Formats: sequence, structure tokens, C-alpha cells
Amino acid sequence: MRIQLLLQQQDNIDIIKQKLAEAPDEQYGIGIFIGNMLPFVVLVILAYLMYSYMKNKSNGDENLLDD
Repeated sequence: MRIQLLLQQQDNIDIIKQKLAEAPDEQYGIGIFIGNMLPFVVLVILAYLMYSYMKNKSNGDENLLDD
């Protein structure tokens, strides 16, 4: 499982390097960086919103979330 994950990460790095090599100018790299980070940022924000919603909802019910 770990070997497959490492190979997949290497493929992603190779794809990013290829995109940067074919870029028309340097600002294209900023777009690639933002495009690669955006899904993770969205997931973190979504997880935080779900956590805060459940925490606020559990204020009336002590057994819903245990700290």
C-alpha cells in the first residue's frame, strides 16, 4: 500500500514538473500551486465547519460528542 502511494506521488510530481516545463511564463506556476492546494484547503474548511456544527449541536446533548 505504501509503495503504491509513493509511486502515485512520484507520478504527480512528474506531471507537475512537466506542466511547469511547458508553461508559457513564470506565473503559470502560481496557478499550478493553487490548483494543487485548493482541494485540500476546501476539505479542511469543510471538516472544520462540520466539526463546529456538531460541537454547537451537542451543547444541549452531553453524550453526542465526548471531548
